[in-house]
Amino acid sequence: MIIGHQKQWRFLVESAKINKLPHALLFSGPEKIGKKTLALEFLSYVFKSPLKNHPDFIFLSPINEEIKISQIKELISKISLKRSFAPFKGVIIDRAHLMNFQAQNCFLKTLEEPLGKTVFILITENEARLLPTILSRCQIIKFFPLPQKEIEKIFKERGFQKETAEKLAEFCSGRPGVAFDLISSPQKIKFYKKTIFDLISLFEKNLDQRFQYVKEITENCNEILKIWLFYLRDILKKKLEGREPEKFKNLSLKRLKNIIEFIQETFFLTSNFNINKKLALENLMLKL
Repeated sequence: MIIGHQKQWRFLVESAKINKLPHALLFSGPEKIGKKTLALEFLSYVFKSPLKNHPDFIFLSPINEEIKISQIKELISKISLKRSFAPFKGVIIDRAHLMNFQAQNCFLKTLEEPLGKTVFILITENEARLLPTILSRCQIIKFFPLPQKEIEKIFKERGFQKETAEKLAEFCSGRPGVAFDLISSPQKIKFYKKTIFDLISLFEKNLDQRFQYVKEITENCNEILKIWLFYLRDILKKKLEGREPEKFKNLSLKRLKNIIEFIQETFFLTSNFNINKKLALENLMLKL
């Protein structure tokens, strides 16, 4: 089910109708925003058939947080086979930024010299990790967070009271995937609420208390940092519009931007490098 992103959908459908669909598309935007859902719905629409077990559809995703060259070689082997009955072979590469360097170089050759009639849809929340030469050969389609009212509607349609729906929608920061995660698990709702509460509380805590908190979250820090980032970016947007929550009114725009940058830097380091997460988090606590 597609929620929002109607402009992106119309572009794809119209391009397919006039046979002008690019052979490589890059869906770029925050995770859990609906990129993969739209990609799957679009190919199903064009194929006029469910994608499950479809002979002309290939879905490739990371194994242990990495897409290796062996996966790309297997993909190339599959797309070299003759099409069955779809207008083209459809390939979705989920979290494409997790292709390692060798895999990206191998995939680049396929983009430069396509085998048969194939449409690639690369999905990413971090296009900067893809080779510029790959980016230059893709039609980049940007995805943005949805208005909060659209996320509230998801919760209300599933029986949540108005006040609860509004609060939960705020946690989601415009990402329908997060909304469905929360709906599916009361434990996730508790985790999100606690994570935001902890963040707000940190501004009032001394350094000893902050360092004690670091000990509690080190193992699970990446998920927590992601929630903080989405939440504070939403607060920044509201602050620019003059409608931030009361508890953030005393926090200057410059200070809020700096905090977001500090968290973003820490998240990048802990997600992409084998570093001491505890030290990285303690350094963040010094800057809050």
